[in-house]
This record gives sequence, C-alpha cells and structure tokens, in this order.
Amino acid sequence: MRLSRFTALSSSLLLGAVLALTGAGAAQAAESAALDYVALGDSYSSGVGAGSYDSASGDCKRSTKAYPVLWKNANAPSSFAFTACSGARTGDVTANQLGPLSAATDLVSITIGGNDAGFADVMTTCVLQSESTCINRVNQAKAYVDSTLPGKLDSVYGAIRSKAPNARVIVLGYPRFYQLNGTCVAGLSEGERTAINGASDYLNAAVAKRAANHGYTFASVVSAFTGHEICSGSAWLHSVNWLNIGESYHPTAAGQSGGYLPPFRNAV
Repeated sequence: MRLSRFTALSSSLLLGAVLALTGAGAAQAAESAALDYVALGDSYSSGVGAGSYDSASGDCKRSTKAYPVLWKNANAPSSFAFTACSGARTGDVTANQLGPLSAATDLVSITIGGNDAGFADVMTTCVLQSESTCINRVNQAKAYVDSTLPGKLDSVYGAIRSKAPNARVIVLGYPRFYQLNGTCVAGLSEGERTAINGASDYLNAAVAKRAANHGYTFASVVSAFTGHEICSGSAWLHSVNWLNIGESYHPTAAGQSGGYLPPFRNAV
C-alpha cells in the first residue's frame, strides 16, 4: 500500500512538472507568435551569398535562407516584414526600408555600416592591387569609421526608434573574413588578411558603441564564425567568386544558419 501511494505521489509530481514545462513552452511560443518583426539592413541581412533568392525582391536579393527568414520560420511571429537590401547604406535604410515600422513593432534586426565604410572598394583594392595599397585603403576606411560613420549610424538608429518606439532592436555585426595562417596558399598576403580582419573588428566596435548609445542590443557574430572563416577549410564565407562577383565575401547558407541565426536568436 505504501508503495502504491508513493508511486501515485511520484506520478502526480511528474505530471505536474510536465504540465508546468509544457505551459512554459506554450507561453514562450505564444510570446514569439505575438511579435511583430521587421528585418532591415544590407546584404548580410538580405542573404546575398546564400542563394534561393526571392525573385520579387529584385536586386535586393532577399534569400529564403537569410537569418531573418530562418528565425521567422522557426518562431512564427504574428507579422514579418523583410526589407533588407543588397548594397544598402545607412541612407538607403532610412529612405527605403522603414515603411513597415510602427508603434506595434516589437522586434527589429539590422546589419548596416559596411557599405558606408567602403567594404566593396576595400576588397576590390586588396584583391587587385599591392599589399601597401590594400593597407592604405583599409586605413582610409578606418578613418571614415572614426570621422563620419558614427553620425550616419545615429541617424538611422534614431529613425528606427522614432518609427518603432517600443521595439527591441538587435544590431548584428560582421564576421572576420580570414583565418590567419590557414589553408589558403594563394590570393591575398597574410598582411592583407590581417589588415582586413582588423578593419572588421574596428567597424564592429564602432557599430556596437553607437548601438549601445541608442539602447540597442549588439550581437557579435565573430565567435560563431570562428573556425569557419575563409582559409579555414570549412568556410561559411565566399572568397572571390569571379562567376558571381556580388556573392564574394558574403556568408553562405551555412553562414546564415550557423553564423548569424544563433547570435540573433540568443539576443532576442
């Protein structure tokens, strides 16, 4: 009889724990489902390099494998707007991407600043010209990050807050491109790779500081990409792709799902 009562009590406690956990899971799912989510930004948010582009997005190249869509598919928010666009600068975000934002918006994600700082020209210079010319161009980009980019970031971050005053805003950074002393035997010199990685860190630090000043959450992707940089042998980033130059130095589908989605998910 005592064993039966103990068994009954244990079963009751176990059932209660299961129901409590189920209730918590349901509450978390309901919380995600209640979110109104808007995904802004440049090609790192639109998913350039991941393939599977929505034809309706045209030159913006919004991919069904981009981290905002992957998060949406997993969490089923009550509404989702995807306005990130390849090549976007800060001014493009404020001019063309903020339409879906409102006081009802709960969640916003964005990557921005790389194109303002001259990302494409830096990489073109480094691929086609000498090491000294590459490093000089990197230093010019860093000077821009110091002198001009903070004001441009303030402008776009302020515009987001004005249109979506209640939103949680997640600002994601950029990966380091190269694993130093890695498997690459040709291409850029180690000095050029070091300079480019340093510029990425420099840009991330500036973006993180401006995001914090606006009360936004900065989500670094550097750790997630560690071991998956170019020259790692397991890269989640395209190197130069002469057949599709626009995808060069952008995350692959694995880079979106493994490099960008987890930091974003953790920040939400």
